[in-house]
Amino acid sequence: MPVGIGYGIKIKGRPLSVMAHLKKIIVEVKAEEICLAHGTIIAIARVENDANYTVYRKGREIGPVVQTLLKETGIDLTNIGGIPELNCFQEHFRDYKIVVY
Repeated sequence: MPVGIGYGIKIKGRPLSVMAHLKKIIVEVKAEEICLAHGTIIAIARVENDANYTVYRKGREIGPVVQTLLKETGIDLTNIGGIPELNCFQEHFRDYKIVVY
């Protein structure tokens, strides 16, 4: 868990749900299935100032985007993702660094 000061706000000891709103680099995903793909799409939309960021964040219209990503990468998340799937996402998105807490 990140510890330190971000934008003058004390974050040490706060839960992730609070930190996600304080730190711009942390994306908390509340998806029941394929959360690894959801989190990646939402984080990239946030970084790129995508107009659909808020829509994705609320869980709308993200399904087709996630399915396209899974087809492009060839990743199967039906049996839960792990380190190998995370490495595949990292190879696909070489311009970004994916960190999971």
